Amino acid sequence: MLFVPVLFPMCMALLTWLAGRRSVRARNLLAALTTLIELGLCTALLFLPDLSADVDGVAGLGLHLTVDGFRRVYLVVIAFLWAVTTLIGGEYFSHYTTANRYYFFNLLTLGAAVGVFLARDLFTALVFFEIMSFTSYPWVVQEETEAAKRAANTYLAVAVIGGLAALFGLFLLQHTLGTAEIDRLYDAAVRCDNRRILYVAGGCVLFGFGAKAGMFPLHIWLPKAHPVAPAPASALLSGLLTKSGVFGVIAISCRLFRHDPAWGTLILILGAITMLLGALLALFSVDLKRTLACSSISQIGFILVGIAMTTLLGEENALAARGTLLHMMNHSLFKLVLFSCAAVVYMNLHALNLNDIRGFGRRKPLLMTAFLCGALGIGGFPLFSGYISKTLLHESIVEYIGHLAHLGQGTFGMRAVEWLFLLSGGITVAYMTKLFVALFVERHPTRQAEFDAKRRYMRPLTAIALLLSALLLPALGMTANASMNAIADLGTDFLHAGPLEHAVHYLSWENLKGGLISIAIGLALYFGVVRTLLMRRENGVRVYVNRWPARLDLEELVYRPLLLKWLPGIFGPLAALFGENRVSAPLARGVMTLGGRLAALFGENRVTAPAAKRVFRIASGASAQFGENRVFAPAAKRSLRIFTVVSHALSDAVDALVLLLRKTVYRDSPPPEKDEARASLPYRFGKRIDRIAIRRGHEEQGGRRYAITAYRARRTLRDTGRRLTDNLSFALLMLVGAISLIFLYMLVLR
Repeated sequence: MLFVPVLFPMCMALLTWLAGRRSVRARNLLAALTTLIELGLCTALLFLPDLSADVDGVAGLGLHLTVDGFRRVYLVVIAFLWAVTTLIGGEYFSHYTTANRYYFFNLLTLGAAVGVFLARDLFTALVFFEIMSFTSYPWVVQEETEAAKRAANTYLAVAVIGGLAALFGLFLLQHTLGTAEIDRLYDAAVRCDNRRILYVAGGCVLFGFGAKAGMFPLHIWLPKAHPVAPAPASALLSGLLTKSGVFGVIAISCRLFRHDPAWGTLILILGAITMLLGALLALFSVDLKRTLACSSISQIGFILVGIAMTTLLGEENALAARGTLLHMMNHSLFKLVLFSCAAVVYMNLHALNLNDIRGFGRRKPLLMTAFLCGALGIGGFPLFSGYISKTLLHESIVEYIGHLAHLGQGTFGMRAVEWLFLLSGGITVAYMTKLFVALFVERHPTRQAEFDAKRRYMRPLTAIALLLSALLLPALGMTANASMNAIADLGTDFLHAGPLEHAVHYLSWENLKGGLISIAIGLALYFGVVRTLLMRRENGVRVYVNRWPARLDLEELVYRPLLLKWLPGIFGPLAALFGENRVSAPLARGVMTLGGRLAALFGENRVTAPAAKRVFRIASGASAQFGENRVFAPAAKRSLRIFTVVSHALSDAVDALVLLLRKTVYRDSPPPEKDEARASLPYRFGKRIDRIAIRRGHEEQGGRRYAITAYRARRTLRDTGRRLTDNLSFALLMLVGAISLIFLYMLVLR
């Protein structure tokens, strides 16, 4: 039963692709029907008892699935987001020639995402996690622009490196604890005496899943992947794929390191940095989708802070656990609505820069309503769902501060975290106000009349899907005591939440105060920073500018130099032993020189030439004897024919292989410079072969075919070697080697 929601969309992916080759309408209908059926399957699990399913022999340890309250909640969220983005995608991809590819990988990723959240053990989660990473790669590269290809390479590199790190951590856990089953991790960890190896293993797993979640300092793919990916894919990348990473972080933090203050402090620090950094990046951005992507980083930081408080508060972690679960769900819904609005803007304008799209939303009440619901929700305004989850997270911080004060411990650090929490919430209000004003309040300096004239800017189906998704946010916020409390009661079992000691009065002054402080900070930042420092006047018009220093790009500042320069610089000399260096280069020159002298023996040499002529005469006489013989002549002729056919076949096979290599791997290099060619050793060797060929009558005088061929072959090998050692794959290979050595070191000396 549990494998049905995993395998069903994967099987339908192929049928959808085949249908798309004949009819776009049939493909869109089949894709939408698949996601709606998947939504029905996931909703049905809400009414079924806890289930488990196992398939042995897959990936060595088998695949093991289970379902509980948390998994039920998030499976419904996954299926709902996929259904809405697929309905909107019918209009968004109507002019794409590569939409068939998108739908194929979209349904594959749906099955893999469901598999991650149904996983009973970390190995099963990692298997589906890696499938999901590779099937979502085509989303990022969908546009096939240079920016899309570069962002996709970054996304894939982070996924591969993170997956390897997580795999090493799981090997250590399996070896140390004897299990990777999530529900058994805590009991096994209690019996483990070597906490250091658990921290190493947990750190590796955190690295892998944190990379997908967008946790600092592994957040680098988010601001680059979202702007280049199609908007429906961005909604899924931000709203759901990041949550698969959060799922792994929760599994480690709330199960393996349950109530561990050291681990909780680590997650708290990383969460606070992620929360603030993402908000600052979003505030400075002038691209609509990039702003929403950076906002995702910040909201993941809020969720990480909630996970940390769940760990630090021990058995009194009910508020933190409920806030974490609800903010995960809310963030998925926020980004569904906001990226869908971005899709509508891009479908009409094919632009995302705020200076190009400003004023587009004027006189478009439906789009304004949807965007305003998403903005107020993510900003934490009362009566919207975001206010509920942020209030719970804030109250868990206040509760922990009171707990520390009661124990007589210092509270300065946690009070700093509280103010960072409120400040990050204020920055969220500021950048969402910036987006709303740019889209729906300001006027475009030259195209406003054109924008106002657009009445049919989205199809009815897109409008219905967008509006229903947006209205969920105030509906959940206004009925929090019934709806959101019920969701929290159902889903916090996975976070090992303690009992809720008292009801939460969301609209009490104590709870309203935190939200109002963030709103006040946000408005002050908007008028004091955005309207002054982040805008300038050009040709009489105030325009938005991004003043974030480009040199602070962490990918360009650290990661690419690490993978492309520093690691090759360390391990390159070992690989260079097989290239042009002091060890192998003289040996290669010696071999070439010896070959040239051997070839010369059959060329202009007064010793061997007469001997060769005599051998040729003897052979000719012998063949003549056989030629004039009625017994041997026919056999000799048949043998000669067979030998000729075989020789031609072998010769043609070699030529075909050489041609295939030249057309694929070893493409011809540009014609060499004459001076460079003549100075090279292969050219001189080939020149000797040319002279022999001329003497034998196979070439005309002055031919340089073998000389040029030898030089080009040598140059092709050299260029290929450089490509191997300079590209990202080689750098990743070197990194894998380094990680392997470290891993072996830990195993031996642990």
